[in-house]
Amino acid sequence: MVTIIFEPHSTTKDNEAHLSSGHFDIELSELGIKQSKELGERYKGQQFDAIFCSDLQRSYKTAEIAFADRNFKIIKDARLRECNYGDLTQHPSTEVEPAKAEHITVPFPNGESYEQCDARMKSFLDDLKKNYDGKKAMIIGHRATQYGLEHAINGIPAKDIVTAPWKWQPGWEYKLKV
Repeated sequence: MVTIIFEPHSTTKDNEAHLSSGHFDIELSELGIKQSKELGERYKGQQFDAIFCSDLQRSYKTAEIAFADRNFKIIKDARLRECNYGDLTQHPSTEVEPAKAEHITVPFPNGESYEQCDARMKSFLDDLKKNYDGKKAMIIGHRATQYGLEHAINGIPAKDIVTAPWKWQPGWEYKLKV
């Protein structure tokens, strides 16, 4: 079994502007930098065998800032990226959020579907099972990352996860059976 702690990336400039970044590589805001430091404080004294994050800077900078003074292996993996909103990238969240339900199986125009995101996560989790059995890992990712965890580990249908209201909390724990 692999113990996974999921944390969302810290606040970005797009988050503050209420824009949906998708695959756009936006930087953390000043608030996000502060939140990243607080993330590291929350996990002071805890051990992780690895910290995984997407290759988008909002994810890996959160990890680098949070654990700058710790000797954790930080591994970037593009499979942990947010959904690619295609033509809706950096559009207002008020436009993208209601459109998510229409893109469970059908990709966003010039982007991807949530089923495709789930396939990325399944591939990542299959590798995690092979290499981290009996270990504890943190994943710092995006909402699509967590949707994939909920779908693969807890069996929640994608349409239910994507349309449910999302609320921040300090970490979610998952047990991935090997």
